[in-house]
Amino acid sequence: MTFAPQDVPKRFWVLSVVCSVIPDADVIGFSFGIPYQHLFGHRGFFHSPFFGLLLSIFFVCVFFRDLEMFSKKWFFYLIFFFLLSASHGILDAFTNGGLGIALLSPFDKTRYFFPWRPIVVSPIGVIPFFSKWGLAVIKSELLWVWLPSFLMVIASAVIRVMAVRH
Repeated sequence: MTFAPQDVPKRFWVLSVVCSVIPDADVIGFSFGIPYQHLFGHRGFFHSPFFGLLLSIFFVCVFFRDLEMFSKKWFFYLIFFFLLSASHGILDAFTNGGLGIALLSPFDKTRYFFPWRPIVVSPIGVIPFFSKWGLAVIKSELLWVWLPSFLMVIASAVIRVMAVRH
């Protein structure tokens, strides 16, 4: 991982994946009759940075309780998990579909998009994802999410190697 210390426990990696995808668990709300535009609807509260903060506090307090609270490592995990979770909603605000993202939830229920929206919105559901639309989503995310992420990993590795040499 680009910014992770070298001695992180395995649960760090599992929690990292959970943080990055958990906002989309809100689609379960459709099964319970929660409308899309509801506070707890898809791309609502669970896509907000505020939820990301609550989730990261919970994860650090529960899964890293062996750390001294407010220590450097404690804050690293808190900020790292927050950025992973919050980035989900922010990236969704760059997509070209849906009703927008409740980035300021629960303080403001307005849903937002960024003016520039190059990422193809993903269909909701497994079957539509395995269609022409799903392929367009994969291509779009490879270009706009995964390629920049990969380049950041390479750049940070180069920077780490250069820092060690000096």
